Amino acid sequence: MKITLNPNQEVVDVVKEGLKKRGGYCPCRREMNEDTKCMCKEFREQIADPDFEGFCHCMLYYKSKD
Repeated sequence: MKITLNPNQEVVDVVKEGLKKRGGYCPCRREMNEDTKCMCKEFREQIADPDFEGFCHCMLYYKSKD
């Protein structure tokens, strides 16, 4: 398993700015709780699945099977 940042630097910059403004909470979610704190619960559960490959909800991180 390998987790990397999105190769699109513009996406990374926008998401990181959103995280900064929201105190580390996902800028793509309305709720601000432990489940939406970056790295969010949804992505932590996805990366726990050995068959999952793809981006987190906000497109900041990418998990590859390699």
